Amino acid sequence: MRVLQRRPTNLTDVWEDGRYLRVFTIADRLFLVEVANHGTIDEPRVRFRVLHGAGSRSTRREISRLVRRVLGLDVDPGPLQRLLERERRLRSVAFALRGMRPPRFPSLFETVANVVPFQQVSLDAGIAIVRRLVERLGESVLHAGQKRYAFPSAAAVAQARLATIRACGLSGRKAEALRGLAAAIEAGEVAEATLSPLSNSEAMRLLTDLRGIGPWSAALILLRGFGRLDVFPAGDVGAIRGLAALMHVEQGPSLDRVIRRFGERRGYLYFCALGSALLARGLVQTGDG
Repeated sequence: MRVLQRRPTNLTDVWEDGRYLRVFTIADRLFLVEVANHGTIDEPRVRFRVLHGAGSRSTRREISRLVRRVLGLDVDPGPLQRLLERERRLRSVAFALRGMRPPRFPSLFETVANVVPFQQVSLDAGIAIVRRLVERLGESVLHAGQKRYAFPSAAAVAQARLATIRACGLSGRKAEALRGLAAAIEAGEVAEATLSPLSNSEAMRLLTDLRGIGPWSAALILLRGFGRLDVFPAGDVGAIRGLAALMHVEQGPSLDRVIRRFGERRGYLYFCALGSALLARGLVQTGDG
């Protein structure tokens, strides 16, 4: 969950008192959901309960689907773990991050809105921008005296004034691109159902035809939004730097060979690099449940 959250200042993906809190929007209604592991890292028993919003059985099924998607619960971490352990220099990180499944954003728009603000800025700067977007354009619920935020909908961003979006810290070009992408997704012109059946190369071509989406952004959308572990965002400076430091190799051909060795699961190295950075910050600790 920390890999999904990236920083504790994230307003939508909240880790608090050993539980994950998230407001999901389903059929225009808000549901505050608590997720906790009642087992261990090696034998997890993940359960959720709805803290706010009474829903039907079908709503609970949709919440279950979203939780499984967001936390990568349907991905078997065993093969990924064994791949990391084969690399001698990754073994200690592999142990510390054991059981980590690759998380995904719950929707195409949320994926896009977590990629565009990070273009050519630091991770912390991007997170600050997204936080402002959530505060200004996202809905919220009040529970136990505390406000909990849902991620803004595509419609909310598509209908927002450019000045409002820019005030979140985006440049004029990025603000226009994000609003245009929100409008296209809201209108169904760009849809997950359209992209899902495509090969990586076909999806990359479709995505990079969109204003504001280049090769790095498209690769990250496929990895973080569609769970395509055979995609590694090669232009990701932070991931490359972190992975090179972990492997004690120079950036370039030597690191490229390491990435190629992971084959169809090379995208997992992105999460490994991010997880390692969180370990260094003390945000993930061996033995976290």
